[in-house]
Amino acid sequence: MIERISRARLLALLAGAKGKRVVVIGDAMLDVYLRGEVARISPEAPVPVVRVTERKLALGGAANVANNVVTIGADCEIVCAVGDDAAGATLREMLAKVPAETRSVVTVLRPTTTKTRVVARSQQLLRYDEEDDADIAGEETERLLSAVGSALRDADALILEDYNKGVLTRDVIVKSIGLANEHGIPVVVDPKYRNFFAYRGATIFKPNRRELESALGAAVDIEHHEALPATFDRLGVEHLLLTLGERGMALLSADGEVGRVPTTAREVYDVVGAGDTVTAYLATILAAGGTASEAAVIANFAAGVEVGKLGAATVKTEEVIEAYDDFAGNGVANE
Repeated sequence: MIERISRARLLALLAGAKGKRVVVIGDAMLDVYLRGEVARISPEAPVPVVRVTERKLALGGAANVANNVVTIGADCEIVCAVGDDAAGATLREMLAKVPAETRSVVTVLRPTTTKTRVVARSQQLLRYDEEDDADIAGEETERLLSAVGSALRDADALILEDYNKGVLTRDVIVKSIGLANEHGIPVVVDPKYRNFFAYRGATIFKPNRRELESALGAAVDIEHHEALPATFDRLGVEHLLLTLGERGMALLSADGEVGRVPTTAREVYDVVGAGDTVTAYLATILAAGGTASEAAVIANFAAGVEVGKLGAATVKTEEVIEAYDDFAGNGVANE
């Protein structure tokens, strides 16, 4: 069962998150949005010609998670890799303005991961990616691991944000979690398929249902718990938080306990970025001394706020409190 959370406890945990130090390790990206109008078809090929009227830059991947952490009120250091290029310089500048600590941003011999979307009349026409998603290796790995060791010395929580872009190699994952475990630092993981089973020792493992079923090669039935012990044996994590879309979330624990967290979203405009908001709130609430169950409940309120906004957005603690007050008495919030 998911424990209920009182308003006093909610306020205490959100206040306790202020000033905590959260380290984010993973794949940072630069998102570029080109918006304009289509007035004609190209004479060179049967494709629309977009006259660009707006160019917007946004933090993506691990960088967006760091932005979410700082919005909550915690301090954040990001360990990631960027290229020696204009996009890398822009990403560093944007992170510094968050502000997130960027001393552990490592420059590597590859382009900065950049995703460019071309949009006209609210319709995405095209996305093109500039990236090299091969695993980092050799001296680049050594520099990244050195940055990890320095960043974790006084951390209160660790986030591993994996987009399969080469930063979170199996070696980096295992050594980062090992260091965190040695120092009693809770670890929240947002995984991808490449190293899905490398996160043994994590506190909360947060795939979506499709990712989990694909990795396991079998359907996951949270209503019948018989297969859960085998799942946890393979993953080696303490808690599994499954995002279930409009059905909310399910928090599964290694001891066999299953808790359901129903959605609190009133209106869903855009689900982009909701996962990053959830990850950030999970880690900061654990850093503040909350349980996995409390972290899941609070993160769920934050997700309900985020999906009511357009695009990848951050959620302030004041908005979470307002969402709690709106839903008090529904079985999740409890005065």
